[in-house]
Amino acid sequence: MNFDEIEEQDGVRFSWNAWPSSRIEANKAVVPIACLHTPLKEREDFIESPIWYEPITCKAPCRAILNPYCQIDVRGKLWICPFCLQRNSFPSNYKDISNTNLPAELLPKYTTIEYNLSRTAQIPPIFLYVVDTCLDETDLKALKDTLVLSLSLLPTYAWVGLITYGTMTQVHELGFSDCPKSYVFRGTKEYAGKQIQEMLGLAGATVRPNQAPVRPGQHSQPGMAANRFLLPVKDCEFVLTSILENLQRDPWPVADDKRPERCTGVAMSVAIGLLETAFPNTGARIMLFSGGPATEGPGMVVSTELRESIRSHHDIEKETAKHYKRAIKFYEGLSKRASTNGHAIDIFAGCLDQIGLLEMKSMVNATGGCMVLADSFNTAIFKQSFQRLFQKDSQGHLQMGFNATLDVQTTRELKICGLIGHATSAHKKSTYVGETEIGIGNTSAWKMCSITPKTTNGIYFEVVNQPTVPFQPGSRGLIQFVTHYQHSSGQFRLRVTTVARNFAEGQSPEIANSFDQETTAVLMSRIAVFKGEIDDGLDVQRWVDRMLIRLCQRFADYRKDDPHSFRLSENFSIYPQFMFHLRRSQFLQIFNNSPDETAFYRHVLNRENVDNSLIMIQPTLTSYGFDSQPQPVLLDSVSIQNNVILLLDTFFHILIFHGEMIAQWRQAGYQDLPEYESFKQLLEAPVLDAQDLLTDRFPVPRYIVCDQGGSQARFLLSKLNPSTTHTSGTPYGAPQGAAIFTDDVSLQTFMEHLKKLSVSGAS
Repeated sequence: MNFDEIEEQDGVRFSWNAWPSSRIEANKAVVPIACLHTPLKEREDFIESPIWYEPITCKAPCRAILNPYCQIDVRGKLWICPFCLQRNSFPSNYKDISNTNLPAELLPKYTTIEYNLSRTAQIPPIFLYVVDTCLDETDLKALKDTLVLSLSLLPTYAWVGLITYGTMTQVHELGFSDCPKSYVFRGTKEYAGKQIQEMLGLAGATVRPNQAPVRPGQHSQPGMAANRFLLPVKDCEFVLTSILENLQRDPWPVADDKRPERCTGVAMSVAIGLLETAFPNTGARIMLFSGGPATEGPGMVVSTELRESIRSHHDIEKETAKHYKRAIKFYEGLSKRASTNGHAIDIFAGCLDQIGLLEMKSMVNATGGCMVLADSFNTAIFKQSFQRLFQKDSQGHLQMGFNATLDVQTTRELKICGLIGHATSAHKKSTYVGETEIGIGNTSAWKMCSITPKTTNGIYFEVVNQPTVPFQPGSRGLIQFVTHYQHSSGQFRLRVTTVARNFAEGQSPEIANSFDQETTAVLMSRIAVFKGEIDDGLDVQRWVDRMLIRLCQRFADYRKDDPHSFRLSENFSIYPQFMFHLRRSQFLQIFNNSPDETAFYRHVLNRENVDNSLIMIQPTLTSYGFDSQPQPVLLDSVSIQNNVILLLDTFFHILIFHGEMIAQWRQAGYQDLPEYESFKQLLEAPVLDAQDLLTDRFPVPRYIVCDQGGSQARFLLSKLNPSTTHTSGTPYGAPQGAAIFTDDVSLQTFMEHLKKLSVSGAS
């Protein structure tokens, strides 16, 4: 079975592609039935031949949507729903239906289909910039230039607004061009939504859902109060550009031993208050650009005193981080308000130190926003990542959907355990909800305020069939994913994916043969990271190990108590390797990472598809040598040779590493001599390949070039399997490759332990 082809068609990949037929057998399989689902996976045929009619749904309470797995009676003009087995009549506009004249949604190639609904959004997408002015001059200038440029990347009908903050928070009026005018909020005070509404004069300015729709670019009411702060780009580009260009650094003086007074919490509270009052349940993004930690008011993460250092992982574990719990609670409250109203929050950090991303992460993770971590706003990582957010499709529309909901429905043998991804529960307690909870559970629907063609969710299921229920050979289970969202053109759309998989008898080899080890590695990593947010790191590692041992005990071939007899079939063989690298990865190991970095890495893992997530778990390593083509090599210390160049891709970093001899030749300038043309080409090859990797990655990775023995080489060494360490010298001479100074076990030792524990029956 080609998993990639299935993913291309439906944007879905399962851990198992044949499902155990009873709860008991499913528990024995160790890994749950689960899938990675990319709701808006790009498909050209949707753009070329869009469907402009409403979908046909089954009777209440089922409401499943017509799909290729429905049985059809063309004579009686009836269809039978495979989820609840009710009979439904086709509407009159389907009267010409026949076996040779079927509508698209019944054709086997359209197991995924997208409907353009007749409704359009009343308000075009809204972008509200929240800008930190406690920056140094060069950083502030770089940020202002990038924001001015972004106005030309937005559709002209999109609405835009600006809030700046430092010691105070200022909401800028855009509808008043004679002179700059703004409303100021004190940075130390916590404002309720109602106070913000009254202070901005927005009482009664809500856009009601039953109002007549507004054409993109047209105001919804002539006297709508929020029009002072939010206007279509084409109406306010000139005013907004001049406000941005004239933005000054926060004027409040900062003593040498103090941090600037920065009221990030108040600024976000005002931004959310402005949008929830005027535009509830409307597609919008709040984009926060922060150059340092919040040091005053609600949501502060550190005081203004420089002698107080910002919290570390150790402080959080020991519960000595004094602002931590209060800040978490404050930002979680804000994230709840934003997600209720469909507003996404993005955070762009431009700072060498931490800004409190860990405390603020709920605002981004719950609303489907994005995080970008850069050293300053003057770096390519920030500038290019920010511009990439506004990428357009072939029709010229932004590649982002707004205010989405995902509904999942299953046939009666399955129930939904939960979702791990950037969403919040829609609290839909349907009959499809299972007892086991994995991730965001107790619901069969979730809300995602922002969604892109790359957004990927992990969705987990359980089999509820009892073994006593007779099992029909050839029977299959179905799952339907229904994603409703606002396209950036303002059109509401419905993407429906219906998938079916066969049930197999408990001991059937069909189950083992259907295992997708790559997808499973990512799905289990998401569970491990979810547990890592709540449990102690060591407990999570033990859970990863226990699950791996149990899986091997169930599916490996071995004789009891004989580790040498242990064999894994091809479609299980590299799964232990993924788990080995996951245990050592920055997702579970907090050592050497700040709390902000950990929050950022985990955020990205929970958003990406199978291929990208695997690169994060087990980075790719390519070797370039004189006498061979570039080739993938083991992520192992034996791959370091003094006469090769290595290209490492960890998704977050792209690193070019020159072996000792290559570095010496380069420093001697051999590449500039005509007779060393081949050496020049060897140096260029990894650089060109690195550029290809950088083209469509989001966020833009950090690009590092280093030499063997240099300090930057640590980025490579920390990822390699330490098969040669400072302790592995042999009587027959030095080990091959470079020695890595670590006490971590190597993959070889890890596999030996795994075999020993698996064959002994201990877990």
